[in-house]
Amino acid sequence: MIEKEKLENLFAEIRESLDYHEPDSGHKERFFEKLNAKNTSISDVRGRRIRWIKSLSIAASLALIIALGAYIGNAEPTMEEQVARISPEASNTQFYFANLIEEQVKKLKEEVSPETLKIIDDTLLQLKNLEKDYKELERNLIQGGNSKLILSAMITNFQTRINLLNAVLNQIETIKILKNNSNENTI
Repeated sequence: MIEKEKLENLFAEIRESLDYHEPDSGHKERFFEKLNAKNTSISDVRGRRIRWIKSLSIAASLALIIALGAYIGNAEPTMEEQVARISPEASNTQFYFANLIEEQVKKLKEEVSPETLKIIDDTLLQLKNLEKDYKELERNLIQGGNSKLILSAMITNFQTRINLLNAVLNQIETIKILKNNSNENTI
């Protein structure tokens, strides 16, 4: 009840300042005109902002393309590209041997079993060491060492890896045969 009285007292105090009159004729039309004018100016600002962002995006794309082109143009050639320049035959030989070694490594990894795990791990470690040696030979070749001697050492490195893989694959075959014979004897 007290709240209702407070509310009535409040309205009694401000009653004279309240506007009870109807708006002037055409008020609604003037209101919508102003509203539409304001919306138009907002869309103009948005349109200018979008055009500015598009221009900035195009400029950034062009700058990126130019920077990328400069980087690619100044990039140092890879080790393989440098070796190919010095000796195209060495590059072809490297491609051939690398593919052959990759195939044999796949075969080796397919033969993993509890009996062969240790020998395969040791072989992969040896191959990694031979690969490091090969990279060192490439660096020596590029730095201008005795190219005939280095190229011969590179080929020997590849042959060593292939011989190692062949020997290990033969050992794995022997292990498999011995395992099968052992299983047949126990049966």
